[in-house]
Amino acid sequence: MVGLFTVMVVAIAGISLVVGGIGIANIMLVSVVERTKEIGIRKAVGATNAAILIQFMAESILVSTVGGTAGIGLGIAIAFGAATAFSFPFVISVWSIAAGFGLSFTVGLLAGVLPARNAARLDPIAALRND
Repeated sequence: MVGLFTVMVVAIAGISLVVGGIGIANIMLVSVVERTKEIGIRKAVGATNAAILIQFMAESILVSTVGGTAGIGLGIAIAFGAATAFSFPFVISVWSIAAGFGLSFTVGLLAGVLPARNAARLDPIAALRND
């Protein structure tokens, strides 16, 4: 029974990570489209493709890490409430917190690759011409 419960929780967590990654990728793709003129100006004054790529990757990782931090905080709060309500010991491993941060970082990294690559490959003339 415990094994089945563990598999179900892992499956739900995996689906949540995929959905979160798709949401972050969509947010970043919209950000690239709305900031096309800014990207064009930056490239016109000398910004390299790597600088644009790093900027959008950092934004994607920041968004996912902030969300992961909120999720970890909410999980700790729920665990504390459940432990208090049912008189269980309140134990949270450092490994699970580190895994939460690591997964949120990884999701942000993977979700930001395509939008950041699209932003870095924009032609500055076409980007400045775009309204």
